[in-house]
Amino acid sequence: MEKGTHELSLSISIWFKQKGFIVVITTDLIRQLREQTGAGIMDSKRALVQTDGDLKKATEILRQQGLARAGKKSDRSANEGLIEPYIHGVGRIGAIVEINCETDFVARTPDFKSLAHDIAMQVAASSPRYVQISDVPEEAYSELESEFGDREAAIKAVVLLEQAFIKDGRTVSELVNESIGKLGENIVVRRFSRFELGESLTTSEAE
Repeated sequence: MEKGTHELSLSISIWFKQKGFIVVITTDLIRQLREQTGAGIMDSKRALVQTDGDLKKATEILRQQGLARAGKKSDRSANEGLIEPYIHGVGRIGAIVEINCETDFVARTPDFKSLAHDIAMQVAASSPRYVQISDVPEEAYSELESEFGDREAAIKAVVLLEQAFIKDGRTVSELVNESIGKLGENIVVRRFSRFELGESLTTSEAE
């Protein structure tokens, strides 16, 4: 029996003993979960067994695990990374972002490049003014609350990491944290600039 088959049988046996019935976790289901989350084979298999083979629930478990791992890595130095530009449409709107990670190896991976591209596109589309909440000066809140209705709404509108990601509604912070869990390194959105014809430049930088 091949190793992968033996491991899969072992997982089903454990589930049978715990729940009194067999849940078949197929290699195709594991593959689907790995493609969605970037998780390893064993982590994907455990999540599927834990959720009776429910792909959506297993994805959420792995997402939470990724967020937990991200928290543990947040104090690690991130000095490598990418400067990523994005030009929208016929060139009337553009953005450039600096995204940092710990090693040049991770900076060159397709997953990290995709993250940098997505965040540059987010900046172009959503016009944030600050990277993170701590960048917002206290004296700016009065005007922001008048503009957006209250402080919470203002933060979600103008702070990049608190904005809803344009592709699926997660916050940008969640997007970054999931990438941290997937890639195994601390990742920091350092700064961005957004350009639009006829408007002044907006620049923001995280300390």
